[in-house]
Amino acid sequence: MLKVGLTGGIGSGKSEVSRRLAARGAVVIDADRIAREVVEPGTEGLARIVALFGAGVLREDGSLNREGLGSIVFADSEKLASLNGIVHPLVGARVAELQSRAPGDAIVVYDVPLLVENNLASMYDVVIVVDAADELRLDRLVRLRGMAEPDARARLAAQASREERLKAADVVVPNEGSLEELEARVAEVWAGLSARAAV
Repeated sequence: MLKVGLTGGIGSGKSEVSRRLAARGAVVIDADRIAREVVEPGTEGLARIVALFGAGVLREDGSLNREGLGSIVFADSEKLASLNGIVHPLVGARVAELQSRAPGDAIVVYDVPLLVENNLASMYDVVIVVDAADELRLDRLVRLRGMAEPDARARLAAQASREERLKAADVVVPNEGSLEELEARVAEVWAGLSARAAV
């Protein structure tokens, strides 16, 4: 099993790269998706978040208001650390469960937004960083995701710097051009991972 850590700052296009690797046969374990699952209504994770932050972080239907909670925690590093202290152990347990189900010869891609922030690079055989300039990422968040610019800037600021991410990379996937350019780069990366997994 080849363990690949895939990361990139918000708005870098990491999810697009993850989808393209999955289409080529990678077993993708998406930490963001798991993070949403572990705080769904009725879960221990959601109960602990409400106990810490109050019922004001819930929507009318009882689900977590992720945007509302985000605006609280991304403006306060202590509150963000408290939230991470709840969510990360639950995500880790679920990741371990999914990993145990993957075939022995699989290329397992762990889609981990906060890989660098949480010093997780040593857990993987290869770390791939999807890279784009901060201003381009900001533009994507505002224009494509409809995020308010102050919220987008706060999220960028809460993550590792571009330089910190690039330092952790074994492989860099630049994503400032067309989807065709991205596809070509992902094809190269997949060929390299396949060769390494076959050794």
